[in-house]
Parts: sequence; C-alpha cells; structure tokens
Amino acid sequence: MLEFKQNVRGNVALGVNPLGCKQEVLNEIDYVKSKGTYKGPKKVLIIGASSSYGLATRISLAFGAGADTIGVSFEKGPKNERNLGTAGWYNNIAFREAAEKEGLIAKNFVQDAFSHETKQEVIEYIKNEFGGKVDLVVYSLASGVRKDPDTGETYKSSIKAIGEPVVGPNINMQKETFYTETLEPADDQEIANTVKVMGGEDWQLWMEALKEAGVLADGVLTTNYSYLGTELNHPYYGGGTLGRAKADVDKKADTINDLLADINGKAQVVVATAVTTKASSVIPFFPVYCIGLYKVMEEKGTHETPIMHIDRTYREMIYGDKPEYDEVGRLRPDSWELDSDTQAKTKALIEQLNEDNFTSDLTAYDTFFKEFSNLSGFMVDGYVEQDVTLEELKALEY
Repeated sequence: MLEFKQNVRGNVALGVNPLGCKQEVLNEIDYVKSKGTYKGPKKVLIIGASSSYGLATRISLAFGAGADTIGVSFEKGPKNERNLGTAGWYNNIAFREAAEKEGLIAKNFVQDAFSHETKQEVIEYIKNEFGGKVDLVVYSLASGVRKDPDTGETYKSSIKAIGEPVVGPNINMQKETFYTETLEPADDQEIANTVKVMGGEDWQLWMEALKEAGVLADGVLTTNYSYLGTELNHPYYGGGTLGRAKADVDKKADTINDLLADINGKAQVVVATAVTTKASSVIPFFPVYCIGLYKVMEEKGTHETPIMHIDRTYREMIYGDKPEYDEVGRLRPDSWELDSDTQAKTKALIEQLNEDNFTSDLTAYDTFFKEFSNLSGFMVDGYVEQDVTLEELKALEY
C-alpha cells in the first residue's frame, strides 16, 4: 500500500495525495451545492481546468449551473511509487466522476493547450460530440513555459521587476524562515518572453480557431483571469513582468471583442483576488502579502478560497445582478481585497512582521499553508486515510 507524504521544497509542493485531491474536489462541489443553483451557460470550454481558478470555474458552472464542460490541461499520471504524477491529474478524474454521476458531460483533454493540434481536436469534439457549439470559453491557463505553435520555439517567463531592483520580505515554507529577498530587474528579452508565455496571445489564437470553425454560439462569452493587485505589491507584480503580461491580456480582449462582434460575443477580463495557488506561493514577496491580507480579511469575513471567489464571480456577477466594472470594462470581484481599510490594515500588519512572529497568530500563515497543502491533497477537511495501490491509481481514467 502507498504512503502519501507531503514534500515541500522551498515554496514548491513536490508530493501528492491522490485521495486527498479527490476529497478536496468533493469539498468544493459540496460548497457550490450548498449555495443552490443559478442560471448560467450550458456548454463550456475551460482552457486550464485542472486546478485553482480553472477547476473552481468548472465546479461552479457544472454543479451550480448544470453545465456540460470540456477541460483542457497538461498533467501527468502516476509512473511509480516515487512519482505519482500531478495533483491536476487526479483533480480531472475526480471532477469527471462526480459530474458524470449527475448526468453531465465532463470531457478531459490532457495535452498541450498551446498547440494547434489540441485546438483542432477540441473543435472536432465540440462539433461531433458536444452539441456543436459552446456558449462560454474560459481561459485560465497558468504556465511558465510556452512552445510557439508556428515556429516551434520555446519561451520561458520570468517573474522580475522592471527598471529597478525590488527588495522586500519573503518566506520559505519548507524551512519556515523569514528573510529579505532582492528581485532583479528584467531585460527587454525577458519582458517580451513573459508576455509571450503569460499574455493574451494564446487566448486570441483559441478564439480565432473556435470562431473560424463555427463552434461559438451566438452571444458567446469568453473570460480570462487577471490580477492587478495594490500599491503593496505593485513594484513586483503590476509594475513588473507579470504586469506587462496582464496588460497584454487587456489588449487581446479588445481584439477578441472585435472578432466576436458579428455573433454578439464578448471578451471579459476578470480581475480576481489574491488567493493561494501553486503560482502565488512562488511569486517573490507575495506569500508575505497573503499572510497579512488573509488575516485582515478573515477578521472582516471577506477572505475567500478559489472556489468561494469564483463561484461568487459567476453566480452573482457574470450571471447574476451584482456586476462591478472598472472604467475600462474589466469585471472587478477583487473589490473586497482593494477595500481601503483592508489595505491599510494589511500594510500595518506586514510592517510588524519578522522572523519571530510571521507564523504566529498575528498572521494567517496557518491558513496560507493549509490552502497551499490542499492544492496537493494534504490537510484536506474530511479526508479519511485509505489503502490504495499503485496499480489502482494507474487504472484510473481521466
């Protein structure tokens, strides 16, 4: 029988508990069901569907709005006892099993979303087995590497400052240390590469391919998740390479809106709140911001996990009657985070932190670490240890 051990290197999770991942998916499904049903889309394509915001979107739309879904993600299954694959692999399986029990279609494409081949395979599936058209396309892909489908060249993103170095506090969850880090500025090539990987180019390519194939319903909506942040994290986020990539997403949204105009479609950038993801845990300084912010928002009753935030976004804002837009038309469910009192208290709290108190009750370090662990199937509420063999895991079908 297999033993599942949490293995953290720095702020990167290396271990996985497949059964814990399943329980976490079931917990998120239960959360959505507890909120009741809402009127939403019925045929949904989610690009980047296996974890965090993408998975939460799929769960909310399926179990809240009764949507059939297609999920595209790049994940790996189990090879041996030391390499059990990725959490997203098991999330995909758990979601499909739960959705099919409800009579919903839940198709998983586990392959490179950046490739032309994947786009064509998804299109053929929509045409032949998914009713012919989709009414919502969600782009939630998070990758540090992208292979250009035309040239074959591989690009890598860089999380760096622009202009001047940024110095600030960070934490190491493996060693539970609090230290000062310096983030060096990116050169022009690193900026361009980050935009190439994390900007809106692939989102546009997907929408062009889907439009050309005639598989977009009249009035189709496409969403893409962004993050703008606040003055507290602007030097390394909004003002850095990540901010340039997000700005490119805004530009591509305008292009996609023009593309969809003749079918009454719309491209919507959703500026989401700060949450715990595998990506956010490795962004320099960001964990410190999170453990301060979460503490303040927990006390205000406004802290959200990805499923809570995304379900509210679709249930109340996109398909509800409480949308909040900014001056350029972006949807702003991050308004709770940006609340001036919340930000002032977060700033004051962070300024108090040091190596002696950052894991204390002064902060929400425990919340951040638990949510980080949940991403890999550890520390999951309701999880009951079970016996399972490698052969049984290998037999699971995505």
